[in-house]
Amino acid sequence: MHTPPPAAPRPVPGGDDLAALAARHGLTVSGARPSLVEYVRQLWGRRHFILAFSQAKLTAQYSQAKLGQLWQVATPLLNAAVYFFIFGLLLGANRGIPSDVYVPFLVTGVFVFMFTQSSVMTGVRAISGNLGLVRALHFPRASLPISFALQQLQQLMFSMVVLVIVVVSFGSLPSLAWLLVVPALALQFVFNTGLALIFARMGSSTPDLAQLMPFVLRTWMYASGVMFSIPAMLHDKDVPVWLADVLQWNPAAVYMDLIRFAMIDAYDSSYLPPHIWAFAVGWALLAGVVGFVYFWKSEERYGRG
Repeated sequence: MHTPPPAAPRPVPGGDDLAALAARHGLTVSGARPSLVEYVRQLWGRRHFILAFSQAKLTAQYSQAKLGQLWQVATPLLNAAVYFFIFGLLLGANRGIPSDVYVPFLVTGVFVFMFTQSSVMTGVRAISGNLGLVRALHFPRASLPISFALQQLQQLMFSMVVLVIVVVSFGSLPSLAWLLVVPALALQFVFNTGLALIFARMGSSTPDLAQLMPFVLRTWMYASGVMFSIPAMLHDKDVPVWLADVLQWNPAAVYMDLIRFAMIDAYDSSYLPPHIWAFAVGWALLAGVVGFVYFWKSEERYGRG
């Protein structure tokens, strides 16, 4: 049976086909990905929505709990208490760290790592967990993972109040060095946002990734020196030099060390790897730029299928 050839585009008055007519009148494909510059402009135009959405999520997070927002501080503190009992008392992970420094060292590590951990976990579900919003409204989809990363930054601010109390209680008084916390957290926020964007795209097509990520993040935590000093722990170990460098230069360890150095008097530069600020800036730029471009490239596919 002979199959007739496909029909040519139907002409419209004026001699143009439909695509040419649409282009002539400035019409574009609905949901088409804008240019990168235009995408940034659209995001800036939604900045008030991003901030309001993050604040609403933060308020609703513990709305069903009797202690409400206190859990924002109680959760990382309880984690720190468990890690202190297991790693500090039972396993001796405080090796190389003075006893009066270990508690603020541990609490700082837990708070700072949970900032990254929570940003990644909320990023994984940023699209797949908000499909109703994504399908109902037209807006730059990067607003969601950025908003969730901002939510975690706001939550960290509550924890920082407790961290200040802990650090001062163990003898580290406020000084000009504490101002270093601001650029360190700013760089970590850019890094976290980049990770949230990367995992938001991956999680949008693979929802099961949300079940795998807790295991990945737990492994990352144990390798980042949250509960122990990496150089002190590896001092008498027969490990390759490159492995020790990788552990110290991984981004989670870098941002934790910078904030410990800024806030804890006895945690001096001997605990830090060389060029740590360069690594902090480099990780932030790498994750931020790569994550943003990677997410933008799938903009038109979010919420479909």
